Order: sequence, then structure tokens, then C-alpha cells
Amino acid sequence: MRRFSLTSLLSESLRGHTGWGRQWRAPEPKPRYDVVIVGGGGHGLATAYYLATVHGITNVAVLEKGWIGGGNTGRNTTIIRSNYLYDESAAMYEHALKLWEGLSQELNYNIMFSQRGVLMLAHNIHDVQSFKRHVYANRLNGIDNEWLSKEECKEFCPPLDISGSLRYPVLGGALQRRAGTARHDAVAWGYARGADDRGVDIIQNCEVTGIRRDASGAAVGVETSRGFIGAGRIGVVAAGHTSTLMSMAGVSMPLESYPLQALVSEPVKPCFPCVVMSNAVHAYLSQSDKGELVIGAGTDQYTSYSQQGGLHITTHTLDAICELFPQFTRMRMLRSWGGIVDVTPDRSPIIGKTPVPNLFVNCGWGTGGFKATPGSGHVFAHTLATGTPHAINAPFTLDRFRTGRLIDEAAAAAVAH
Repeated sequence: MRRFSLTSLLSESLRGHTGWGRQWRAPEPKPRYDVVIVGGGGHGLATAYYLATVHGITNVAVLEKGWIGGGNTGRNTTIIRSNYLYDESAAMYEHALKLWEGLSQELNYNIMFSQRGVLMLAHNIHDVQSFKRHVYANRLNGIDNEWLSKEECKEFCPPLDISGSLRYPVLGGALQRRAGTARHDAVAWGYARGADDRGVDIIQNCEVTGIRRDASGAAVGVETSRGFIGAGRIGVVAAGHTSTLMSMAGVSMPLESYPLQALVSEPVKPCFPCVVMSNAVHAYLSQSDKGELVIGAGTDQYTSYSQQGGLHITTHTLDAICELFPQFTRMRMLRSWGGIVDVTPDRSPIIGKTPVPNLFVNCGWGTGGFKATPGSGHVFAHTLATGTPHAINAPFTLDRFRTGRLIDEAAAAAVAH
């Protein structure tokens, strides 16, 4: 991998940037790998990268049925935060946030990480009590979070309407200043470059059609559209399609897959300094580096693998945005899209072993998977490499749905973010 630097950029500028090679190889699959990762999104690529860099396991393949970053990694609203309520969740997302803070330097790739702050608005007494509880819980876990009055919210985010005439008046908000956004495509590309440079094979257009098990019941490889590929261990990191893949090995997952929609406006000059979220009116907003207003909604009310979703969901979201930020009422929408999210009963992920020997799974991130990308990959790589969970992902086992030790983060994930 050719490193990016001031010297390399200047030298290439003198020759029209014609000297840059492919950012990662396009290898043919080997007959067998030590680890096969099913899913070429951010979590899968991060897992491969940390397997190589932290654990020295480089005989790894990442199998992607489409193209790198073509799934949920390229279909989200890029929000990063760690202000989750429960200790287990806070540890996971704070671990990820700390990795985010140095990721551009580590990957030698600008992921456009911007710690512009995430402000979560309170519109009623319940919201106030709930968010103050979050603030206190976060501080006990060493995570930055603070309560702002409505006037302080207005000062931090000038376009916000705090008048008492709103249907849901703003009473205050919880602010995590270290939170922010990153460029989703750049994250996938950066991890792909880093993993490939360390010998990982990234194989696109390679759909997994089956998981082969031996006479003892252990997983020994995957059937794909490009033939059988043997594996010492298999990690499934396939978001909304996890249930389908795991059923190939006879494993039933406690997951439901829903469409999740987002949209962007026409680009305008910088006018929105942070990320604002509102659970009560079910909408959130930020501004991209290109000037577009990035708007997200909640999940659709039905399970589906559609990437379109219902029009009434986006209409409701735009109504809420126009009420909170009247200056945007005449903005025109540029495009919308949808993704497929995998949701568990307690809205927390599943990371670890499965009942099938040599088969591991990383799924159930629901609407908040992007923010966990580096942390998820780091701890899942540890689990795949050692066969035992990292201390951070130890509580997020599949077995918790049998024992009842749930991590109910439904309130923290009430808005898709």
C-alpha cells in the first residue's frame, strides 16, 4: 500500500495523479483460510484489519456478495457517540469512540472524523428525567455528557427554535461534545486498504450460499457463488441478512430485519454546527461536508428486506424537522435511500460464539451500528483469534436471551442513529 503524505500528494499532483494504484487487490479465492469473514461492510473489514494488526492472523478472507461498502456502511447517517445508558453498552461505544479519535492516523486515510457534538433534545418531563439519568450514568462511566438548558441548546445550535409555541417545546438537552460524524465510505475504504496491505484477501461479488458442517457438526467452510472455501473459523457480519445466513448452519437468531430510511437536502453553505436528535418527534439532523442536510428517521413498522420503505415515515420526519428548524422549510430534498437493519429484542448487539463450533457471529446492531465500527471489529477480532470473548463483548452473548440477562437499550436507540 502506498502511503498518503504531503510528499506523495505533491509528487502525484505534478503528474496529474496518474501514479496511484488500486487501493486493494482483487484476488481469486484460496481453497482455505484460517478465518473467513462473511460481510464486507465496516464491521467485517474492521475485524479483518484487527485480526491482522493485533493478532497477526493474515490468512483471512472477507467475502462480500456485492461491493465493498455497498450495504449499510454506505447507507447510514454517519453519527458517532457513546452516551449509552447501561454499563455494558457504554463500555462498547466508548471503546469505539476512543478508536475513532485516532483512526485517520492509524489507517493513513482521512475518514473525515468531526467531533462537532451530538445534542439530544428533551420535550417533556419524562425526556428531562431520562436524559439527566443518562448524563449521570455516563459520568459514572467516565464518559462526557452534560445537561443544557433550552437557552444553552439555542446557543450551541442557533437554528433551533426554542419558542413555547411548538407542538413539542424544547425544555433542554443532553450534549456529548466528543461525539460527531465521520465519512462512512472513507471508513470502509480505509479499513479495506489497511487489511489488504497486511495480506487479507478482499473478495467482492462472492455470495455465500451455504455453510458446510462436518460429521461432528463443526463449521468447516462456506459454499459460495465462486466455489467452496474452507475455513478454520467463520465470522458472520452481515447485518440484516444475518438470519438468512445463520439458518444455513441450522442456527435460529433472535433478529428482525426492518427498512430504515434517510435523506439529504440540496447543498447549502455551512449553517448547522452539530448533530441534533429528538426522540419525541422522531428525527435527527446534521450537515455534511458537502453542505447537504442529512436527515434520518425511525425504522418502518414492518419487517422487510426492501430498501425503499414507506413514504409516510419520511413525511413525518420532515414535518418534525420543519417544526424544530423553521429556516429549513423551503429546502428541497435531493435524494433518499434505505438500508436493512437487524434488531434484537433488547436493541443490543450479539457478538460471540454460536452453538455451532467454529462459527461466530457479530450482529444485532440495529440502527446504531456505524458508530460502533472500530470497537466492534476490535473485540470481534479478539473473539475470533482466541476463541474467547473480549471483556467488553462478553455480556453481548447469544445466550443472554436464554438466561434473561438482557441489555435493554431501547430507550437509547429510540431514534434510528
